[in-house]
Amino acid sequence: MTNLLLAAVLAATFTTNQGKAVQLTFPNEAGVRSIEMKWQGKTVPFVLLKDSWITVVGVDLDIKPGDHPGDVLVTRADGRMETRSTTIRVESTNFPTTELQVEERFVQLNPADQTRSGREAQEISKIFGVVTPEILWDKPFSAPIPGGRGANFGHRRVFNGEPRAPHNGADLRAQTGTPIRSTNRGRVVMAKNLFFTGNTVIVDHGLGIYSLYAHLSRIDARLNAIIENGQQVGLAGATGRVTGPHLHWGIRVQGARVDPFSLVNMASSSLGAN
Repeated sequence: MTNLLLAAVLAATFTTNQGKAVQLTFPNEAGVRSIEMKWQGKTVPFVLLKDSWITVVGVDLDIKPGDHPGDVLVTRADGRMETRSTTIRVESTNFPTTELQVEERFVQLNPADQTRSGREAQEISKIFGVVTPEILWDKPFSAPIPGGRGANFGHRRVFNGEPRAPHNGADLRAQTGTPIRSTNRGRVVMAKNLFFTGNTVIVDHGLGIYSLYAHLSRIDARLNAIIENGQQVGLAGATGRVTGPHLHWGIRVQGARVDPFSLVNMASSSLGAN
């Protein structure tokens, strides 16, 4: 049998843009037990689905354009390990600047709010740092508001005249009380009120993919529960730092900030664990 897997790995270059999720696929080969990729200081597991090894890698919106090499580690049934190189070629994306006016207390934080927001940022960072080595989703990824669209991912934001971090999600129009649904099956790893994002739900979908739903008027998801594709996580609202009612929908892939719609549009989103 020809070494199709290693030949594919050796020649592989995957092209994408800043702030996108990219699917990596290699053909299966007899005797391969597992595959993982070392890229940008992260370890990304592959899963075997049918006759292919597949994973999803997050390309952060602030990564520099150009070729970014990685190592693919192949472990065989007899314990032997083989390493091959692959490359993710990142092309630039033009992110506009958006100016917003919000309550001054969300721009100039008092000591108590600064302490709270810092503690919450660490908690979220710890969650996003965990890569569950399996697929929990079982259907294509979808927008949490049917037909919803958001075009402001990656915008460089200026709050009350002061530059802040780029917008790391998509804002979907929604009136207070609009049902918000999970983009796919997964485990609820956060369901609480946060300083900046208000009532917030985070769902772990596996392989380091997390979805976040912010500014909710009500939380319906239960911490540690398995939530199904399309199941209601809460109601849209205007809690936290907002200019009005809407849904902030974010996706992190191995900690990288990616456009949620890049996951919805990905072919691999139709592949599940079952």
